[in-house]
Amino acid sequence: MGALLIEDVTVITMDKYRRIIPKGAVLAESGKITFVGSVDEVPNDLPANLGRISGRGRIAMPGFVNTHTHAAMTLFRGYADDLPLQEWLETKIFPIEARLSAEDVYWGTLLACMEMIRSGTTTFADMYFFMDEAAKAVEESGIRACLSIGMGSLDGKGDEKLAKSVEFCQRWQGAAGGRITTMLGPHAPYTCSRSFLSKVAQSAVDLGVGVHIHISETEREVEDCKRQFRMSPVGFVEASGVFQAPVLAAHCVAVSDQDIEILAEHDVRVAHNPGSNMKLASGVSPVPKMMRAGITVGLGTDGAASNNNLDMIEEMRLAALLHKVSLKESTAMPARTCLEMATIDGAACLGLEDSVGSLEVGKRADIILIDFDAPHLTPTSTVDLASHIVYSSCGADVSTVVIDGVVVMDDRKIIGIDEEKVMSEVDRRALRLVIG
Repeated sequence: MGALLIEDVTVITMDKYRRIIPKGAVLAESGKITFVGSVDEVPNDLPANLGRISGRGRIAMPGFVNTHTHAAMTLFRGYADDLPLQEWLETKIFPIEARLSAEDVYWGTLLACMEMIRSGTTTFADMYFFMDEAAKAVEESGIRACLSIGMGSLDGKGDEKLAKSVEFCQRWQGAAGGRITTMLGPHAPYTCSRSFLSKVAQSAVDLGVGVHIHISETEREVEDCKRQFRMSPVGFVEASGVFQAPVLAAHCVAVSDQDIEILAEHDVRVAHNPGSNMKLASGVSPVPKMMRAGITVGLGTDGAASNNNLDMIEEMRLAALLHKVSLKESTAMPARTCLEMATIDGAACLGLEDSVGSLEVGKRADIILIDFDAPHLTPTSTVDLASHIVYSSCGADVSTVVIDGVVVMDDRKIIGIDEEKVMSEVDRRALRLVIG
């Protein structure tokens, strides 16, 4: 891992001061950022093995953090569209997932890594099956990921699944030079018993890892939980003791004011998935209200079966527009807030805010360049750059991606992965899965 200087570039730092440096530079050495500032202030004693990237006409910013997805579900992109959530899950997704092999997950995850890198995502949180194969894909692609095995207990095999998940965490935590971290992944309150969730909580505390779980994705889920247990899914998870560990709660669409108080009290981090929630007609998560309560909210794409793409720039735009129209308030979700959700707040959701999410000295060098030399991003001199990124840009505007100080995409070409081979392999495997 050598040294890299990105120079003559506009830098959006996302540091605590939210500094923007018009004629800036970023220096990375041994995977870490060692300088962020004006191009005129770059140190003179630069390393001999220095690589240089001209950032002229580009924006340098921290890579996006996708706080919730199911990466290998790229295999099911477009397979079961325009269905209600429960029908989608029970009649389409669960049956086809039962046919998945470990190799399928490897190739589907590798495709997802490619897609995310191409659109500027440098870190993602994944919950799925055959996660050893997913971890191998992450390791090979160069991306950063927080991985968990999806678990349910209603089939009577909860203890066995938990034991395998614990072993997975022990095996992969800190792997790939630190790019891989782990969590425990109980699927949801409606697929996990209270006693099982309690065991998961204790295991997470013992391991020193967080818990990644779906909570209150739909009103039906909430109604069913109240009917069966006389409490909301949030209350059910709280009663199980899961909130004693750091928790990443995906969706939180149908949450009450009392639920929000509970989430805030336990510092639960929320992954907001506007695209998936809209497509499945799950509802609108009260994100502005959660933020006012002090809850940290990041953005996620969910899987490609319920969103159809893994583009975090699109997700930012959807989040901004969704909350404006649902609340009939144009200031409900500003562009800068969405940018924070996709970067530094997303990093906090995964417990990685000290390592990634902003361009600061000492943090890992996860940097993307967005090409602003384009008609749809002109003019640049008279606008808020955050607004341009959220409302005008798209994933295809990302030209260069650096992860851990290593260039993984240069001029839209992913390095070290045979893209055509991956797409062909996924196409072949998806056909087999669909046909059965």
